[in-house]
Amino acid sequence: MAAFYQFEVNIMKCQILHETKNRMRVHFCKENMTIEEADKADAYLKSISGIDDVTVYERTGDLIIYYSFDRSELIEILAHFSFENDEVKNIEIVGTARLVQREYEEKLIMTIILRYFRKIFYPLPLRIALAYIKSIKYILKALKSLAKGQLNVSVLDAVAITVSLIRGDFETASSVMFLLKIGEILEEWTHKKSVNDLANTMSLGIEKVWLKNKNDEEVLVSTNKVNVGDKIVLRTSNMIPLDGEVIDGGVTVNQSAITGESVVVNKTVGSHVYAGTVVESGECIIKVTQINGQGKYDRIVKMIEDSEKLKSSLESKASNLADKLVPFSLFGTIFTYAITRNATKALSILMVDYSCALKLTMPVAVLSAINECSNYNATVKGGKYLEALSKANVIVFDKTGTLTNAHPKVADIITFGNNDKAEMLRLAACLEEHFPHSVANAVVNEAKSRGLDHEEQHSKVEYIVAHGISSLVGDEKVVIGSYHFVFEDENCTVPQDEQDKFNTIPNEYSQLYMAINRTLVAVICIEDPIKDNVKQTLDYLRTNGIDKIVMMTGDSERTAKAVAEKLGIDEYHAEVMPEDKAMFIEKMQTDGNSVIMVGDGVNDSPALSKADVGIAISSGAAIAREIADITVSSDDLNSLVTLKEISNLLMARIRSNYRSIMSFNSALIVLGVLGVIPPTISAFLHNASTLAFTLKSMTKLM
Repeated sequence: MAAFYQFEVNIMKCQILHETKNRMRVHFCKENMTIEEADKADAYLKSISGIDDVTVYERTGDLIIYYSFDRSELIEILAHFSFENDEVKNIEIVGTARLVQREYEEKLIMTIILRYFRKIFYPLPLRIALAYIKSIKYILKALKSLAKGQLNVSVLDAVAITVSLIRGDFETASSVMFLLKIGEILEEWTHKKSVNDLANTMSLGIEKVWLKNKNDEEVLVSTNKVNVGDKIVLRTSNMIPLDGEVIDGGVTVNQSAITGESVVVNKTVGSHVYAGTVVESGECIIKVTQINGQGKYDRIVKMIEDSEKLKSSLESKASNLADKLVPFSLFGTIFTYAITRNATKALSILMVDYSCALKLTMPVAVLSAINECSNYNATVKGGKYLEALSKANVIVFDKTGTLTNAHPKVADIITFGNNDKAEMLRLAACLEEHFPHSVANAVVNEAKSRGLDHEEQHSKVEYIVAHGISSLVGDEKVVIGSYHFVFEDENCTVPQDEQDKFNTIPNEYSQLYMAINRTLVAVICIEDPIKDNVKQTLDYLRTNGIDKIVMMTGDSERTAKAVAEKLGIDEYHAEVMPEDKAMFIEKMQTDGNSVIMVGDGVNDSPALSKADVGIAISSGAAIAREIADITVSSDDLNSLVTLKEISNLLMARIRSNYRSIMSFNSALIVLGVLGVIPPTISAFLHNASTLAFTLKSMTKLM
């Protein structure tokens, strides 16, 4: 349905160009939209709950918006949108992909235009002089390699250019240097975009923090409203949103995203903490020293550039093989000249090398696949994880929030000791909101829906991973969590005259137990239905190379068995601890399996780290997303199937490219040596094939 409906947007107009159900194409009636404005519009609209996705075209001023709320709400949002609004102006944009895209598009276009402009309008003597001048760069690079004792592709390129110039074949030399320049731009573009995408993937998505106000009260505020000098409370599983200094308490922090350290670091009073790292245990208060996370982004980029994280082993093998083939190419050139005394035939070998195509098509293919994954709501942190995914034959799932609904709901609240349901829910929400995960969110959301606001009444809150929460309310100790935590670890009891009531709690629900002073006061029944598409997803995974599907959960044996039977899972383990999941994965790997782990909670983090590929659910805990190699949307596990299919197709493409490049270039060498084609044609066909293979590698796999 097309529409030309216009409405005012403060200082500009919007025009609806086209819309279908839950999709609207809008045009900002603005003369020029800058890259920064496009990024801010994109970031602002995506931050609004109910807007599922946004694509901004800065050149045309158009936006495509996918939404899940009422159409009138979207109209209202757009009607109040303005680049002058503080909410939009204060959005901090770092490492914009749009800027990288624009920079290299222009660089590539200008290189091609200048090439043909010079060829048409420059006189021959000037073109010859330019060929000599441009050759200096390649010759110096080759000499530096030789000085280091390296006989690599740069040496082969320099020899080909030099021999062409000596023979007076300036057009061939110029063509070789032009194609090398194009290759350099594409390779640099690939690297820059990969680094930028990965850095943004690892950047923060923290919208709210617990701030200590002037009255020493904890207040939940937007991260954008935090200033240097403000005090923020950090607890177990929190991602640290801003750089700061610990002024009270102590924590252990996972700093692997910044420093690469595999062990946690103790942070006490006076220690500095960094944005993007994760609190593994403890509680502290920090004083903010730097806002907006700029420092973190720069450090991430540096870390990525210093690592080989982006490369798959097949990429590295292709690159190394290209260099190893150089001596053979040089030997073939010398041998051909010694036998034939024909410089033209010898030069035809130099005009053809395997390096350009091998070194260019492999990273381009991987980058294209990573970008394609993002179209299916999956963020991949590097090419090697797609390669590992293609090899995987075992997949291990967490249950709650992964196989079951990402948004469980409170089905019932059963109270004991004549306690009021509303008061028990209010107290449970007060504790659970400090450690958000799927079950905690269900409790907090239920309290909100009933209008049960609360003030902070408790003192220090302690979170025991995979067990529960302990705190003090006045002089009374309150615990909330699993049966094991409440009744076995904390030795709580059921009121004597209410044992029958306890025994008749419905089995179809998961239970969250709460006790005060070691006496049960409430059981919160959580309804956690299985996601609609899970059974189909598991069946598809089996047809794409997965031999064994395992479910591991901290839930009860009864609940785990019911879910496993319903989904046809091969093997399940109930009431497991975080270290049990990691040990199971390690055992699977020892038996020769390649393992995928899919989870969303703090308790899944050790297993995500141990697996060959760790996949986190986007709505899960910050530390799970931090440690995971891939993040997928919580709404649709079908993206796992798509990821597996893309990874399989990517590896098939890389192998196909390798065979095609080797075969085609070998054929060119043979035809050149036999005198069937001259060096200029060899160079042209070689360079044309390199571009063809590269363009093919950029096409979608699915």
